[in-house]
Amino acid sequence: MATNREAFDEARGLIAGGVNSPVRAFKAVGDTPVFFASGYGSKVTDIEGREYVDYVGSWGPLILGHAPEPVINAIARAAKAGTTFGAPTVSETALARLIVDAVPGIERVRLTSSGTEASMGALRLARGFTGRNLVVKFAGCYHGHVDSLLVNAGSGALTLGNPDSAGVSHEVASETIVLPFNDVGAMEHAFQKFGDRIAATILEPIAGNMGVVMPVRGYLESVAAITSEAGALFIMDEVMTGFRVAWGGAQRLLDLQPDLTVLGKIVGGGMPLAAFGGRADIMAKLAPDGPVYQAGTLSGNPVAVAAGIATLTQLRNNPAIYRRLEVMAARLEHGLRSAAGRCEVPVYIARCGSMLTLFFQEGPVRNLEDAKRSDTRRFALFHKQMLEQCHYLPPSQFEAWFISNAHTFKDIDSTVDAAERAFAGL
Repeated sequence: MATNREAFDEARGLIAGGVNSPVRAFKAVGDTPVFFASGYGSKVTDIEGREYVDYVGSWGPLILGHAPEPVINAIARAAKAGTTFGAPTVSETALARLIVDAVPGIERVRLTSSGTEASMGALRLARGFTGRNLVVKFAGCYHGHVDSLLVNAGSGALTLGNPDSAGVSHEVASETIVLPFNDVGAMEHAFQKFGDRIAATILEPIAGNMGVVMPVRGYLESVAAITSEAGALFIMDEVMTGFRVAWGGAQRLLDLQPDLTVLGKIVGGGMPLAAFGGRADIMAKLAPDGPVYQAGTLSGNPVAVAAGIATLTQLRNNPAIYRRLEVMAARLEHGLRSAAGRCEVPVYIARCGSMLTLFFQEGPVRNLEDAKRSDTRRFALFHKQMLEQCHYLPPSQFEAWFISNAHTFKDIDSTVDAAERAFAGL
């Protein structure tokens, strides 16, 4: 049986970087990536036979845990009937109905295969609807590897963006304005200068890609109002928070309705599926009804749709799941904070529902610059010690941990115990 190191060495000879998504390479923690063979419930097992308590959950989709029986059965039934048709199916309509009924800001929806595709479609639609080109995004919020969104801030808060990746042209980057999260003043100034050229503002209502960062009171309402007043569209990227923080997502939890919403992860039930949707008049601009083109051969794939329906049905029919997730996550948050305190390790824990981040700093963390003050060396040591104790955490300080409905009190308490040993060893 190959070891994780041997598997990674072989993969590096055949796959660019040895992985199919960069964070999986464990570079941020200076370690060897773990290759998994199976997962069930709250646990994953690697190719060496070691079992771990999992807090990655495939980066968020597995709110019910690994291989939940209703989802696996739905996938099997769908696959036996045919894995893809490239044509409409009634199951697509059933999933669309679940989404429209649950998410306040969605009257019509379009299914895609990835969150990146959904973000790209939402932005193209916003530009087509408004006839404008500029987009406002926020430093630390990630919306997929769309060229115009792989952009960092310019030399000042009121300048257009610069490419954040090789292969992104300055012309594309210059259509994006990057602002600090949780800063209403920066938002006001940007719209004073560029307001009549801005097509949309896009953000994660609860950030998860710089670690979990909560919006300060009134911030999202201000962003929405400033955007609307300028005639631009307000886009919520709920790829991570959609159906994670509440049934219907962060917009239902926070009582705020965007013009467009981007969904992913949980809506696909662990399969490659995402979506974007919004007001009916905006969505009417999409082809074939309107002039904004968007397409995908595997969009609405029947196997992925079946997994999404099964997952959302479980969440809709069992509202106690969200209450249980809150209890589990609160227990983990309290346990980690107490353990760090006993070991005199400064930490700041940000949490919303069943997603949290343990920042190695005193905090508070309200934006990307705050997050960057975290001690990444300490996090890397902590991650290594937790992995050695069979607890699988996201291999980056700037990611969210996810709790699933399959996690137990025993899992949570063993994680706190392992964390205390790890804190003591820092």
